[in-house]
Formats: sequence, C-alpha cells, structure tokens
Amino acid sequence: MKAITLFSSAGIGDLAIKASDIDILVANELLSDRVSLHRRNFPETKMIEGDIWEKKNEILDTTLKLLDGEELDFIFATPPCQGMSKNGQGKLLSGIRNGTKSKFDKRNQLIIPTLDIILELRPKIVLFENVPEMENTVILDENENPINVIEYIKKRLGSEYAGKAEVVQFADFGVPQRRSRLITIFSRLDHIKEYLYRNNSLIPSRTHAKNGGRNLQSWITVRDVISGLPKLDSKNKELVESKIPFHKISVLDPIKYWWVENTPPEKGAFDNQCVNEKCGYRENPTHGATHDHEGINRANKTTPLYCLKCRELLPRPSAKDKETGKLRIMSGYTSAYKRMAWDLPSSTLTTNLSYACSDQKLHPEQNRVLTLYEAFKLHTLDQFPYVWEHENGKIAKDTSIREVIGESIPPKAIYLIIQHLLQCLKKEAAYTMPDQLSLIR
Repeated sequence: MKAITLFSSAGIGDLAIKASDIDILVANELLSDRVSLHRRNFPETKMIEGDIWEKKNEILDTTLKLLDGEELDFIFATPPCQGMSKNGQGKLLSGIRNGTKSKFDKRNQLIIPTLDIILELRPKIVLFENVPEMENTVILDENENPINVIEYIKKRLGSEYAGKAEVVQFADFGVPQRRSRLITIFSRLDHIKEYLYRNNSLIPSRTHAKNGGRNLQSWITVRDVISGLPKLDSKNKELVESKIPFHKISVLDPIKYWWVENTPPEKGAFDNQCVNEKCGYRENPTHGATHDHEGINRANKTTPLYCLKCRELLPRPSAKDKETGKLRIMSGYTSAYKRMAWDLPSSTLTTNLSYACSDQKLHPEQNRVLTLYEAFKLHTLDQFPYVWEHENGKIAKDTSIREVIGESIPPKAIYLIIQHLLQCLKKEAAYTMPDQLSLIR
C-alpha cells in the first residue's frame, strides 16, 4: 500500500504507517529542523519542505509521478492545532476581545489546501488527527463564508466518501498517557463504508479502562512505565544525569527546588502548607481558579503566601509584584508545579513537558521534572525505531524534541487505528449496502 503524509513534522505519526508496511511516498513539513529529522528517519520518502499553500502543486506532481498510474491508498494529515486547542482558543478569545486578533484563525484554514490535494489524488482512506476542539471550530471557506470545519470536510469530499469524527482517549488503547484527540476518518471503499454503517464508528474497540473489568485491561500507568529508572534530583549538577541517553534534567534554582521538594505526592506546590518546624500549620487555604465576568478561567490572586498562623513564607510558587515589589502568588495554571500520579497514565505531554511550571509534569516522588527518555516511553516512542538525529548526524536539541513530542500523536495509537482499518479491508462485504448509508455521510 502507498501513502502520503501532510504536516508530517518529524515523522512521529509516520512511524505507525511504516510499521503497518505502508510505503510513505511523499511527506510535507514547513519547519526545517523537523524536515531534517524526518529525512534522517525516512530516507526512502520524498520530503517536500515548505508551506502547503505554496507547495500544493509540487506535492501533487511528485505523488502522481511516484504512483505511476496506481491508486493512492492513504493520506494522513495533522493540520496545526494551535488555532483549535484550548490554549489557542484562550489566546484567540483574549485577542478578539482586546482587538488585536481577527475572529478567525488563519491556521485553521490549512484544511483548504489539504482537501485540494485529497480531491486531486482520491486516496482510498483519509485520516485527520487534531485536538477535540476541532469538532467545534469554525473556519472561513475559500469563498470567505463561515462553516464548521468537519462540515466543510464532508462538503468538499462529497458523496463519494463516508466518514466520521470521533474523540479518542488514547489511555483506553494501552497508551500510558491521558491524551484525547479527534480522529476523523473518511473512505471511498465499500468495505469501510459498510463497517461504518453497521458500527457507527471506524475506531477499534477499546482494550483498556481506568479500572479494567468486562474483558478490559487496566490503564497502563506511570508506575508501570518509568518506576524502575535511575533516580535523579534537580538540586545540583551531580544528581541530574544518568548513563541512559536523554535520561537527564536541569538544575532548578533554589527557590523553585524548595517549592518542589515540599510538594506531596499527587499534589501541587500552590497548595503547600507551612514548613516552619515550630508551626507546621496545615489549614492554610489552598489555591484554585474561578471564571471572571468575561467567562475566562483565571487563577485566584488572593491565595495566601504566608502562613496564617506564624506568618512564615509558604513554599508556594510566587513572584515579585512589579508595582509594589512584594511577593504575590504566581499567575498561571493551578496545575503547574504539580506531581503526576504513579497509578494513572501521565497527563498529556505538551511542548513544555520539561518545565516544572507546566501542567502536571513533576515526577511522582522525585524532586524534578520528567526526562525526555521518560517522555519517549510515555509517548510509546520506545516501541518504534527512531533516532533523534538530523541529516548531518547532529543530535536534536532538547527544545526541538519537546516540541515534536508535544505536537505529535503517540504512534501506538495511530498504529492500532490503521491496523483496524486494514482488517476492515480484508473482510468481504456481507451484504449490499442500503441507501440509508447516506445518513452517516
């Protein structure tokens, strides 16, 4: 089988396609450092670097030339999600309200050239991956008319294709990470259409659940995956590195280390209590967030930084107020400086996964953040052959690795979905499809 991938990044999703014995003829990516990683790991693929708007014809011409008259089986497309994600929507909403941003994010319109390519190549199967918010995203179409992006996909693909958008929790498929994504699959093949009609889904049945039961396994947890690794500590340089490649961390400055070392299991530093040996008061109000008059969720600014009983400074994240020079509770997400739970899959790995101030990225018990090596395992990258090297042999920078992981999909999840679709293709149609099939298009 033959495929192309769009918005291919460094090829993390492409690993699942290659593992499914599908040849990736062409890939397209905008950012040079990710292009270089992709070329190193997929030397047999023709990588076309650049903006999809500008490279659309080159992608089409190259693919058609390599197909040499054969049909294309598969297109995997992962348009940028910053304009659709909760973080992106929050920034967009704020920008719209203060007049600095347009109501419609142009990044969301990258679906237009994507569909131009799909319609020209007529692949048998199309798979989109994006954040769940994509389902409710409105874009401007090629005629500047607002339309829901999923409805736009259906409209452009027409009656030849049938498909569905479904939110998938990857922890339910044996991925040790609680990461939800919108998986949108369309096909023009009768076997796939029939399966969709009969099951109202193109996603395989889940194999795992939080507590197992009913022939389901329990979620794979952080403890299952990283508990046996060498211990590290971010206090000083002698404690931050192991002999395992990428199993290393940075030293935290003393004040941040103080916040972290006093954070209990499964708790966040914003809720830390008094550590004064003569006091030890445990009833200081904890942190939280509330929606303001504009509907924006904001962290409370009145959370105490000093013990209500002894007035000693609490080990809670703080910063100096620019106007008064006094310490105040740090702004940001209430889940910052929070420990992961040992007995759950990890929280979603983001591009800030190596920062203590990111969302639930503290080690469950050690005084540090996750290492990249631990992120590889929680992202199922350790189950696929991949090297973090550029074309010239240089090792990728930690920043690039974090960004690639944070913006990619765990390859095991895509592999299982592709395997399910391939199984559907192998099954003979049990009966002629009724006309009601149009109801699910």
